[in-house]
Amino acid sequence: MSVAARLAELGIDLPDVAAPVAAYIPAKVHGDLVWTSGQLPFVSGALPATGKVGDGHGLVPASDAQELARTCALNAIAAAAAAVGIDRLTGVFKVTGFVASDPSFFGQPGVINGTSELLGEVFGDAGAHSRSAVGVAALPLDAPVEVEVAFTFA
Repeated sequence: MSVAARLAELGIDLPDVAAPVAAYIPAKVHGDLVWTSGQLPFVSGALPATGKVGDGHGLVPASDAQELARTCALNAIAAAAAAVGIDRLTGVFKVTGFVASDPSFFGQPGVINGTSELLGEVFGDAGAHSRSAVGVAALPLDAPVEVEVAFTFA
């Protein structure tokens, strides 16, 4: 099944490619890989939440951050699709996830599962990938999560 057909089956519309917030391009092709730049969880050009992830007042709950990581994955698919065409994407090679973390938060892998699970839903077995989930002090625009994805294509 094509990626476009699978997205339609899941009831998912790809967003427009997020405009870069600095001097870079959204995705770059090398060999049979499309590497995305870090994708923030933009929805219609805005961040739906900002701040550090953790438990407590004023922090972004891990469950919300996991949904934001899912949004990052959709933005990454959109960027890769714009580079090579949606139905040329064949799978996922590598995910690197960054979570702006409160110092007491250690659940970065669970947050980035939002990305990994969405990619699995869309690509099936070809969505299995290697991955890093890293806690950081801050992300651009005070985003709670940022994700880079390397996709395979034919």
